Amino acid sequence: MNIFQAVILGMVQGLTEFLPISSTAHLKIVPVALGWGDPGVAFTAVIQLGSIFSVVWYFWQDLTKIAVGAYKSIVKSDYQSPDFRMAVGIALGTIPIVFFGLLIKIFIPDFDNSVLRSTVAIAIASIVMALLLGIAEKIGSRKRNFEQLGIKDGILMGLAQALALVPGVSRSGSTITGGLFMGLERATAAKFSFLLGLPAITLAGLVELKTLLDEGFGGVGLAPTIAGIISAIIFSYIAIAWLIKYLQTKDTWIFVWYRLAFGVLILVAIAGGVMQNK
Repeated sequence: MNIFQAVILGMVQGLTEFLPISSTAHLKIVPVALGWGDPGVAFTAVIQLGSIFSVVWYFWQDLTKIAVGAYKSIVKSDYQSPDFRMAVGIALGTIPIVFFGLLIKIFIPDFDNSVLRSTVAIAIASIVMALLLGIAEKIGSRKRNFEQLGIKDGILMGLAQALALVPGVSRSGSTITGGLFMGLERATAAKFSFLLGLPAITLAGLVELKTLLDEGFGGVGLAPTIAGIISAIIFSYIAIAWLIKYLQTKDTWIFVWYRLAFGVLILVAIAGGVMQNK
C-alpha cells in the first residue's frame, strides 16, 4: 500500500464511519473495486483511531461535561444525575460488542478471511440493514432528546452496536436504527451513537495497532498508516459535523436508498463476473 492509497482509504473511513452506511463494507469493497486488494482488518481498525480523535475533538465539551458530572455524582452519591446515567449507559453499552468481539477472536481466529467478510455477505448485510433503517424511520416516534437518555438506553444501544461486528452492518447504522426504534430524535440517536462508539472503536483500534506493530506494519508500512490516520481524522470531522446538522431537519431515507443500491450493485457485479466474492 502506498501513501496515496492510504489517504484515499482514510477518506473512505472518515466519510463512512459515522454515516449509517458501513465503513467496513466500503473499506473492503472500494479498494477491491480499484484493484488494490483488501487492506485487511488490522489496517481498517487502526485508521479508525483517526475517527476516534475526531469524535473527541467534536464532542469535547459534551465529554468533559459527562466525565466531570459523573465524578461529582459519585462523590455526592447522586446516582440519578443525567451525567452519571449517561456515563454508566456508555460503559454498559460497550460490554456487548467487547464480549462478542472476544468470542470472535477466540472461535474465529481467521476472521479476516471468513465468509462473514465476503463481498456477498457484505451486500446482504447492507440490504438487510437498509430495510431495518427504513422501518425504524417509518415507525419511530422521535420524541426523546439527549437529556432524556438513561442507562437502559445505553444497554439497548450497546446491543444494537454489537451487530456491527458483522461487516456491512455499520456501527453507526445499527445504533442509529436502534435509537429510532427506541423513540429518539434523529440527531439525538446519531450523537449518542458517536459517543457510545468511543470506547469500542478505541479498543479495537489499539488491539489491531499492536498487531501491526508486532508484524512490523506488514505490507502496509508506517508512513501509509500515519497518512491513513490523518486522512481519517479530517474526513471524520467533516462527516460528523455534516450528519448532526443534516439529521436536525431531514430524515434518513437517503441512507436507506443508498444502502439498498450499494448492496444490490455488489450482487449484480458478482453475478456479472465484474467482481469476485472474496
